[in-house]
Amino acid sequence: MTAFDYDLFVIGAGSAGVRASRMAAGLGRRVAVAESRYLGGTCVNVGCVPKKLFVYASEYRQFSHEASGFGVSLDLTNFDWPTLRDRKTAEIERLNGIYRSLLDNSGVKTHWGHGKIIAPNTVQVESEQGTQTYTAEKILLATGGWPALPDISGKEHFVNSNDVFYLKQFPRKVLVVGSGYIAVEFAGIFNGLGAETVIASRSGKLLRGFDDETREFAQQEILKKGIKLVASQPSAITKHNDQYKVTLASGEIIEVDLVFCATGRTPNTQNLGLENTRVEFDSNGFLKTNDHFETSESGVYAMGDLIAGPQLTPVALAEAMTFLRQQYQNDPAPLDYAAIPTAVFSQPNLATVGLTEEQALSQGFDLDVYTSNFKALKHTLSGLDERTFMKLIVDSQTQKVLGAHMVGEHAGEILQGFAVAVKAGLTKSQFDSTIGIHPTSAEEFVTMRTPSRSVTAS
Repeated sequence: MTAFDYDLFVIGAGSAGVRASRMAAGLGRRVAVAESRYLGGTCVNVGCVPKKLFVYASEYRQFSHEASGFGVSLDLTNFDWPTLRDRKTAEIERLNGIYRSLLDNSGVKTHWGHGKIIAPNTVQVESEQGTQTYTAEKILLATGGWPALPDISGKEHFVNSNDVFYLKQFPRKVLVVGSGYIAVEFAGIFNGLGAETVIASRSGKLLRGFDDETREFAQQEILKKGIKLVASQPSAITKHNDQYKVTLASGEIIEVDLVFCATGRTPNTQNLGLENTRVEFDSNGFLKTNDHFETSESGVYAMGDLIAGPQLTPVALAEAMTFLRQQYQNDPAPLDYAAIPTAVFSQPNLATVGLTEEQALSQGFDLDVYTSNFKALKHTLSGLDERTFMKLIVDSQTQKVLGAHMVGEHAGEILQGFAVAVKAGLTKSQFDSTIGIHPTSAEEFVTMRTPSRSVTAS
């Protein structure tokens, strides 16, 4: 029997890597993790957490407008970017310390340096102190993703979704390139904090991939906030003093202080030594894995943003827990990726769980579709022209609720609860029999009685 240094060696200490390593150590395994950047990965350092803190900050300007309708006067004309940026950084550093303690207290050996595979069951870690080699029965790759930039003239002037959290100065005018959730969320942040904001989307549509009707409603409400949308993307960027001239494919030229790019992310697979393995990739650059997260190289596993699937922190955590059950607790069941809730922290929020109308029809379901479009109680006095939208996708044969979608304030908080109902396979009659909390927007999900339309799968 071969004696390995470790039972499990994890490369990457993000959400999946930290969870898998510390829980495996808790099960009595000898575990090491290699990390060359920061603990907590994208989510903690340059993703979910700092972004949500920026979203909170950007909402205060709307609060001040709402307040006047209630007879309250708020002066929120002064915004100090360094205060927000530096307090955010201090909070992230605090979280880094917590992650370090979690690993240390669970018995995981942390190797600070760049880890890569150099041979079967063998990892090399390069650091300022030198190069060390370790062997492991299992190697888990969890290095996450990295922002992708369009290959255009002047692309060095793009600010990506990692760098944006550390800007020296806050821009007066910004061009946001992209139409996905990261682009839309940051457009709301920039706009809410007072920057003139333009989104450049090749299609002229925001949030493609979400339920079409819900996405269209969200786009309408988002643009009400003063964000401008142009149906074109940059073809070149040039710098002139402290400003940037952005030439769009349409020929239009826009001058801005900042060009923020959020056109997608790619798996972070560079310099992992995968050329020394039989690991295979799909057409989008993701690592191919089976239901047990094993790659085509025996003993090498991958999860999180390295593999095809929802690029979400809770999914990465669930993958780590599933991996542990499969490898060390004699539970071979694969992870169920159905009915995963998600939210876009745009302004207003969009949140969803389950199937979109388009997905349900493509899967052959005949549908009863319930929708509600209304002005929330708060805005009857606030004076803001903001509306809320809710939608239920119901199988007309079984009356099972296949999907729930919402655009409106606190949509993420509301849909988390309804995600339990959708995941549990509850029917529309069970929704109807649930008493609502009044007055709330959330109660609309249990008071929609008449379908807006019925649709037959073609």
